[in-house]
Amino acid sequence: MLTFEQKLEVIEAFPELTRKEVSMKRVNFQFEESLYDKKNVVYHLHPNGNGFVFVGDLPQYEADSRGLVNIRDFSASQLRSIIADSIDYLGREPEPPYDKRWTNREGEKLDLVYEEPFWNIYTGKNLEESFGTFDDAEDYLLDQGFKERN
Repeated sequence: MLTFEQKLEVIEAFPELTRKEVSMKRVNFQFEESLYDKKNVVYHLHPNGNGFVFVGDLPQYEADSRGLVNIRDFSASQLRSIIADSIDYLGREPEPPYDKRWTNREGEKLDLVYEEPFWNIYTGKNLEESFGTFDDAEDYLLDQGFKERN
């Protein structure tokens, strides 16, 4: 496990982050150029080595309900990687809304709608299914005999 000082050294190598002192000797690092209200990349880094990095809903990380990953046991390369991913995530334009109609041979219609963070399938105004990824929702629709229509 990296020490607090070693983690600071890795984090401070990112010039786009601004250090903010918080209570109980903890430190946050913010990405001021974030395209979202969320600016904290590193959250509550503590002298005991505990802390978190915001990754939102990036699929390669197991984040808590707030989009945070605990970095207590991260190596320097893991820490650099997750911070770079967080900065990229916060600096990336959001994908345009996805709302497409899918139909089957019988003429039945379902709507696939992205409502962050879920891919929801509606029959009219009724929610039919909900998925964590587009691929899972698409697989379900294709298995049920539906095709995307423009």
